[in-house]
Amino acid sequence: MKKLVLYILLLFAGVGIAQTSPVQVATDTTNIRIGEQFEYKISVDGVENVRLPKLQLKGIEVIDSLKVDTLKNRLIQKYILTGFDSGAFYIPQQQIFIKNQAYLTDSLLINVATVPIDTTKVKKFPIKGIKGEPYQFDDYKNILFWILGIIILVSGVLYFALKRTEDDEVKTSEQLLNPYQEAVRNLKLLDGKLLWQNNKIKQYYSELTDIVRNYIERELHVPALETTTNGLIETLSDFKDSDSILTDKETIERLDKLLQQADLVKFAKSKPLAHEIEADRNIAKHIVDNLKQNIIEVETDADVDPVIIVEKPVVKKPSILIKIISILLIIAIIGLISYSLTKVAPTLNSLKTPVTNVK
Repeated sequence: MKKLVLYILLLFAGVGIAQTSPVQVATDTTNIRIGEQFEYKISVDGVENVRLPKLQLKGIEVIDSLKVDTLKNRLIQKYILTGFDSGAFYIPQQQIFIKNQAYLTDSLLINVATVPIDTTKVKKFPIKGIKGEPYQFDDYKNILFWILGIIILVSGVLYFALKRTEDDEVKTSEQLLNPYQEAVRNLKLLDGKLLWQNNKIKQYYSELTDIVRNYIERELHVPALETTTNGLIETLSDFKDSDSILTDKETIERLDKLLQQADLVKFAKSKPLAHEIEADRNIAKHIVDNLKQNIIEVETDADVDPVIIVEKPVVKKPSILIKIISILLIIAIIGLISYSLTKVAPTLNSLKTPVTNVK
């Protein structure tokens, strides 16, 4: 009788110790199918100086570890677990430290069952095509670089084409004037600048002599702009002696006087008076009027057939507006082609299905 009472007391003592354990574990289910998830929960009485374990599992995998929660002075840690192999697997005891004292949890048995599939009742579906990924910047990067390069190239060509057109127009307008007309026009433009009236005498004489020298160079075909004053006067005197030019000795002397005066102003800082400047202006006009090339007419035999000069037809150049419209159309066509390539490329890639050998 005494032994029976002792056994009963030991039994109640063991139950009391088990009920007062500060660590409990539980799962929401112990039977799952392959790949199915379930919850594993560890509860600890008290929230201070608690060190939770890192789960060591075999046959069971941890999917996620939820945030630690506290409820009524109880610390709760939840895990999401699953299994990918069929069979029975134990979640072993986990060691938890509370205030540097170790406690062990209970081990739990989890049954992972397979899912039976009857292949005779499964409906067959056709093979789906390859699904394309959404487009990203890298897909269009090369095309954008090509378009940008083409735009830069076309813009450069347009810039130089327009610049060349403007230069051609200026040159054409200048070439339409003969040497005499050009010199008279430049003299009038020089008068309109009012240089010597604004005490810019050196600049005035420099431009005045350049007009005269440029006229002589174009009219007589001599390098008057690069020749010194003495050299130019000697050349004109030789032309006068050989009757290559139509002028008189007085005109050459007046040209010499004008160039000497200009040299004094430019290099010796001479400052002529107003009436002297006006006189030099008239000398320049007199030189332009009285210095011409002597054109000798050569008599031809009557039996010689005349040479017929066929004038080259003038090709009208397109206007700037037409050039700009043409270049914009080219850019638009290139853009449409690039856009079409971006649409066709994914379709062509989807048609390239892998070929497998059927045995």
